[in-house]
Amino acid sequence: MLPPEFDSVEQERLHRKQELAAAFRLFGRLGFCEGVAGHITARDPGNPEWFWVNPFGMSFSRIKVSDLVLVDHAGNVVEGRHPVNRAAFCIHSEVHKARPDAIAAAHAHSVHGKAYSALRRHLDPLTQDACAFFEDHGLYEDFRGVVNDTEEGRRIGEALGPYKAVILANHGLLTVGRSVAEAAWWFITMERSCQAQLLAMAAGTPFHIDRETALQVREQIGSPLAGWFQLRPLWEQITEDQPDLFD
Repeated sequence: MLPPEFDSVEQERLHRKQELAAAFRLFGRLGFCEGVAGHITARDPGNPEWFWVNPFGMSFSRIKVSDLVLVDHAGNVVEGRHPVNRAAFCIHSEVHKARPDAIAAAHAHSVHGKAYSALRRHLDPLTQDACAFFEDHGLYEDFRGVVNDTEEGRRIGEALGPYKAVILANHGLLTVGRSVAEAAWWFITMERSCQAQLLAMAAGTPFHIDRETALQVREQIGSPLAGWFQLRPLWEQITEDQPDLFD
């Protein structure tokens, strides 16, 4: 199974919006919502400097394709009937600018991601799943409260660098991908990797996987295609259970 190819921009746009709505439903099901915090974005294939994002104040568990909002490079709503979270624009506009290869970016205030971010340290290679992020995630240590300006978004983009993820100190996690599915999967598995490391550290002194093995495993499970593919079971589950997300 490979990512789909499209005959038109319109087809690709619809598919990205469908994956985006499905990703929000998954985040809602997995408990990644925290009030109005959190956002996932996807570049518009016809206007790569613009991106689709969730409406401000709408529950992840209720978002449909028709609810998504298109925002331009200046933060203006181009399409959609809802307002946009200012922090979402300040972070994601700069992340997309810093990473032209990234189609999507995901950020939420998930419990274990928040807890781990307070340690202000990189993830260790403790498990097979965590190896996907071995030497492939950044650390942003300059927490300054709610992100209300693009300058902090720019610094977050710098901390992300060429990696698939960045830990935002005292804030949470942010992941990117060459598809919405990939970015969503990296967030899901990074959140669980944070949970696993917190549990291991609480129980004792964890043993690390050696560098050579960790790099080998990263090559096996940490590629863009692997990220896209690993979301497939969850995609099939959520779209079958909640087909209204396509509305």
